[in-house]
Amino acid sequence: MPSLVKKRRKKMRKKKHKKLLKRTRHQRRTVVVLSMLCSILASCDGDAPLGSTAASEEITFSASDGVTLSGRLFGPGEGSAGVVLAHMFPSDQSAWFAFAERLGQQGYRVLTFNFRGYCPGGAAGCSQGEKTISAIWQDVEGAIAALREEGVSRIGLVGASMGGTASLVAASKEGQEIDALVTLSAPIGFEGLEASREVLAQVTAAKLFLAGHEDTTATEAVDTLYAETLQPKRPMILTTGDHGTDILTGNQAGIASTEIIKWLERYLPVDA
Repeated sequence: MPSLVKKRRKKMRKKKHKKLLKRTRHQRRTVVVLSMLCSILASCDGDAPLGSTAASEEITFSASDGVTLSGRLFGPGEGSAGVVLAHMFPSDQSAWFAFAERLGQQGYRVLTFNFRGYCPGGAAGCSQGEKTISAIWQDVEGAIAALREEGVSRIGLVGASMGGTASLVAASKEGQEIDALVTLSAPIGFEGLEASREVLAQVTAAKLFLAGHEDTTATEAVDTLYAETLQPKRPMILTTGDHGTDILTGNQAGIASTEIIKWLERYLPVDA
């Protein structure tokens, strides 16, 4: 009898050991799968990955007052419809890479760039000059001219925060003939850069003004922009506290990006 009891106990220990091994292997597989998911999502802590620059090319061009600027071209090698993406403060052109890649896949020729004095380096490039914000509308003018030199004949401007204000000022200038314009959280004025009533009255492009409802300064600016500009125009207040390009990675990213693309497709169709 004692030997029989010992055999049973030994058998039970083996079963427990096998179960433990099986559980450990399952836990290891779970960790591996979670690690793979984290790699796919680029980060487990919620950081949004930058858009790829693999399908883009680095270019340099001059602002309308001669300052040398660094940018990247996305999208097809040919096409008549182009979009300039202007960044917010204190960001740089890399904030636009993911959206630029998406617009490029839609068939638009897209130019991102760093405003004067912004030099993040690496794939994000390095623009020359000082950070004189009152003059950055001339950088947008240079970006428009750079796209035209690439064979683009119809142009849209999309600007975040100060980039939106600079886009409005550039679009108001005689001879620019901008087809569509979108602003995200654009202020009326910022550090000497002003979209005055006289400026706004000259912007003939179809305008979409976006802002988050918790960003009260930006929502008030949307009211002013809508009141002082010509048709066609549309204000859009989103349920978010995000500002500028952060709207395109926040809780309203899907709605915001879809509405911007729909606006461009309506007033700046790729195949027109």
